[in-house]
Amino acid sequence: MEQETNSWTDERVERLKYLWSQGMSASEIAQELGDVTRNAVIGKAHRLGLSGRPSPIRKKTKGVTILDLTERMCKWPIGDPKHPDFRFCGHQAVQGMPYCAEHCAMAYQSPNKKKAEDEEKRAANT
Repeated sequence: MEQETNSWTDERVERLKYLWSQGMSASEIAQELGDVTRNAVIGKAHRLGLSGRPSPIRKKTKGVTILDLTERMCKWPIGDPKHPDFRFCGHQAVQGMPYCAEHCAMAYQSPNKKKAEDEEKRAANT
C-alpha cells in the first residue's frame, strides 16, 4: 500500500486561506491547488477555523425590498411577488426612467429594431 504524503505545506495552507477568503468554492480551490479533493479542502478549512460562507448554490437574493426602494433606484422586479424573497433591482436608475441602464435595454426597444425582428420572424415562417 502506498504511503500518503502530507500535501498541506505551509505555502498550500496560505494559498487555501487566500482562495477561501476570495469566495472560491471548495471544488475550485481543490482544482487550483491540485492533488487534493474538494472534501480535503473542506476538512482543512474546518480544522483551520476558516469562516463559514453561504452556499454558492443558494446565493442570497440581490436587490431591495419595496420598503427600501427610492425614487432613484431601478424598479425592475426580481422573483415572484407572491414569495417573501421578492425584490427589486435597486441599482441606480437612468434619469427620468424607472430602470437602470441594463433593465432599460431589456424593457425598451427602438421601433426600428422591433420592426426588423418582426420581419425576420415572418420571413422565417414563410
